[in-house]
Amino acid sequence: MQKQFNEKENAPLGNIEEWEEDLKVRYPKPKSEQAKSKEDYRNYHDSERIDTVREFYRLNHQYQTYDFVCHKQADFLKFDKKEMPFWEAIAYLNTLVDDSDPDISLDQLQHLLQTSEAIRADGHPDWFVLTGFIHDMGKVLCLFREPQWAVVGDTFPVGCGHSDKIVYPEYFKANPDTDNERFNTRYGVYEPNTGLENVKMSWGHDEYLYQMVKDYLPEPALYMIRYHSFYAQHREGAYDHLLSDHDKEMFKWVDKFNPYDLYSKVPVPPDAKALRPYYEDLVAKYLPATMKF
Repeated sequence: MQKQFNEKENAPLGNIEEWEEDLKVRYPKPKSEQAKSKEDYRNYHDSERIDTVREFYRLNHQYQTYDFVCHKQADFLKFDKKEMPFWEAIAYLNTLVDDSDPDISLDQLQHLLQTSEAIRADGHPDWFVLTGFIHDMGKVLCLFREPQWAVVGDTFPVGCGHSDKIVYPEYFKANPDTDNERFNTRYGVYEPNTGLENVKMSWGHDEYLYQMVKDYLPEPALYMIRYHSFYAQHREGAYDHLLSDHDKEMFKWVDKFNPYDLYSKVPVPPDAKALRPYYEDLVAKYLPATMKF
């Protein structure tokens, strides 16, 4: 039977963007500019926020099991919850307005536009721009009453041993898979260098959106979407033993995408109305007019 979560377990964060604020504390500079000193990592100052994020990961690490992921895939990848035109879905996503962002008060559309416009300004291909624009659409899972820790958060493989490079690894002690001999070895249910297409990741907005758009976008875009929260790998290389050579090549695109996602906030929000015609044409080029959720 599926566990029923209480209000605090469903929403340990004040808002779902609090996770991304924590990422910028953990990784204050783009990968290429990082100093590898201890001071650049875990450089926490706001203890109240840290306690909130720790509670988020306590729940995430306890409940994101192999069986939980299988259950969520079976439930959500039927895409039978709702059917909407693309722009209605954006409006739907925008009901997740973040009123307590400590940096800038942005709704979801403005965050997406800041990411995509930064990508466009650097002259990347239009499918890369589109990836920036849609990369967080999977957060609509929150609107289907999914707990925050099953929508956002650093992602990681399930079905094998948990790396100590994952944020707050001590909380995996409460995860049932930790004591399951099938899942708690280095490779678990997988073969060495099996390739990530054969690996189940913890459930969240990355995997959900990937499955939604996998038939429409180029492969580099799909890697960006599917693994942009897989920090234990693209920042730490913790799961090289599961990656294929092809995965390692594709992760160069994930590395390119990550700084745009984390570091593109600016004080003046984009003019969504002026940009709308460009994005209408771009979306129509790659995606169906109606999306299934």
